[in-house]
Amino acid sequence: MAFVFPPEAPVAVPVAGSDAQFAVRRVYCVGRNYAAHAREMGFDPDREPPFFFCKPADAVVPVAYGETLELAYPSQTQNYHYEAELVAVIGKSGSDIAVEDALDYVWGYAVGLDMTRRDLQMKMREMGRPWEIGKAFDRSAPMGPIHPASTAGHFENAGLWLTVNGETKQKSDVSHLIWSVAETVAYLSKFFRLEPGDVIFTGTPEGVGAVKTGDTMKVGVERLGELTVRVV
Repeated sequence: MAFVFPPEAPVAVPVAGSDAQFAVRRVYCVGRNYAAHAREMGFDPDREPPFFFCKPADAVVPVAYGETLELAYPSQTQNYHYEAELVAVIGKSGSDIAVEDALDYVWGYAVGLDMTRRDLQMKMREMGRPWEIGKAFDRSAPMGPIHPASTAGHFENAGLWLTVNGETKQKSDVSHLIWSVAETVAYLSKFFRLEPGDVIFTGTPEGVGAVKTGDTMKVGVERLGELTVRVV
């Protein structure tokens, strides 16, 4: 087969404690999956089923433990927001997955950041248009090493936090997810066939806010470690 342009290698995230790499296929994100965050964004979490948006696979930026990722302040925004998240990654094909079977499809977990051009997202929302320019821009999904579920277990309870310049901004627990990881995987699989390499950002708790050039974020999930990201 002759390609007009040679295809790029897939974005790959390291597997913790191993030389293996996890090739990213698709990136799904769950919107407003913590009740307090839904309320701070002006919505009633008790009335909405889960909804999803996507980022391109190459929005993922791997972040190694002990290193600082330098993330350029993106263009066309004056309101650049952090959202700390637990990320679940898929390791088996499936559709219409039952909730009780869903965790069998989760290969592992990682720490993630859903970076957002909030002003552009809100403008698109007010106009009834898609969010891509607010959510799916370049390097908008920093992500730490993946911990296999076979060693790290699953995450029904785990602290999640984010600091900016040493000040705590987000602090919650994944037990506060409105839709658990298993429920999210099962629901998403009704609309898309999930495949190995799919990545699911499971939602962010309350406390989202803006960062500016020079700010340093530290984001972590209990049992998964902490990542450092500096805005430059």
